[in-house]
Amino acid sequence: MQSQSISFSIRSLNYYKYAMTFTGLTRLVITRLCSSWFKLVTIFIPKPNKPVWLAGLNIGSTLRAWEPPLTQWGLTDITMVAEGRDIMSPKIKIGINGFGRIGRLVARVALQRDDVELVAVNDPFITTDYMTYMFKYDTVHGQFKNCEVKVKDDKTLLFGSSTVAVFGVRNPEEIPWGQTGADYVVESTGVFTDKDKAAAHLKGGAKKVIISAPSKDAPMFVVGVNEKEYKSDITVVSNASCTTNCLAPLAKVIHDKFGIVEGLMSTVHSITATQKTVDGPSMKDWRGGRAASCNIIPSSTGAAKAVGKVLPALNNKLTGMSFRVPTVDVSVVDLTVRLEKGATYDEIKAAIKEASEGSLKGILGYTEDDVVSTDFIGDNRSSIFDAKAGISLNNNFVKLVSWYDNEWGYSTRVVDLIRHMASV
Repeated sequence: MQSQSISFSIRSLNYYKYAMTFTGLTRLVITRLCSSWFKLVTIFIPKPNKPVWLAGLNIGSTLRAWEPPLTQWGLTDITMVAEGRDIMSPKIKIGINGFGRIGRLVARVALQRDDVELVAVNDPFITTDYMTYMFKYDTVHGQFKNCEVKVKDDKTLLFGSSTVAVFGVRNPEEIPWGQTGADYVVESTGVFTDKDKAAAHLKGGAKKVIISAPSKDAPMFVVGVNEKEYKSDITVVSNASCTTNCLAPLAKVIHDKFGIVEGLMSTVHSITATQKTVDGPSMKDWRGGRAASCNIIPSSTGAAKAVGKVLPALNNKLTGMSFRVPTVDVSVVDLTVRLEKGATYDEIKAAIKEASEGSLKGILGYTEDDVVSTDFIGDNRSSIFDAKAGISLNNNFVKLVSWYDNEWGYSTRVVDLIRHMASV
């Protein structure tokens, strides 16, 4: 790696527009105006992976809006010398195609983060007035109160002081993402899940497309499991399903530690928008056409088999099914596996807890509390292992239980995947 440096005047940079990340900072040079004729130059050599603090400014990791203005302290110029490709990165600009459940929640997640910026939304079926209403009020996740949301005009929404362009285009290749600077587009309509169909967004100026659903041919990535396999030349990816995002981290820990010979998964899954409020036609899935509000409905799912795509060592070792139940959010995975290396249930719990506090922190959770489904509404982790709910028949045959907010947790992972892609 070659050393790079960047110099800028305090007065010339609008910090509030950026969340600047410094990679491998090796030297920080601060020029301070002590008087009209004398400047003091200070050189900091930060410790590895340690932030530099100066008058309350955390410069070593992420640089945010500086209040009060630096000029009040007499600071005039800063020079940074860093090892790596990027010394500072602007916010990642994203667009969303399809303002349904996942689209709106990805928007909520993005608006609460300082590393991404929502710049555009496309949905041909709803007006800006209705977009605002649906975004602001949510039966499950409550009213959005982080900032004021209002309509500027029929093509623009205001989230606080930030403007978001609104389009109503049906054909993905005609959506002008490039005009808004949206480099990353979340394809959340549930319609364009094939690689070629999703790639149509690239013609409108997008650089990368993230499908918020499983895809039969786009490469799938699960944050915490295989995202490091992503290469910068891949333009269309799938974030897999919410259930795969729950199952894969758990399966990874168990397989890495004890080895999985084979296993079956069931997910008890909350209702989704594709189901019927009352009995209605569903030609491909007759049971799926029954009223969601008063039935437990067996259904198929490819979530377990998809684990084999993100963890090739488990290919053809897992399969599963789903039960749709009358709850509006939060689902739970029941994974029953035969282990290669025998282990007591306490040893299994210890391995999962260790991972939840280490390599998979923020992705895999661990609890020994007497929890129920609503306790996980709004939980941004992919999978929360319920230590009290699992059982073992013997040291080689065990049932493991893990919760997940199939809406919020999954939407958080979509944004996390985008952030990772931007760093590669």
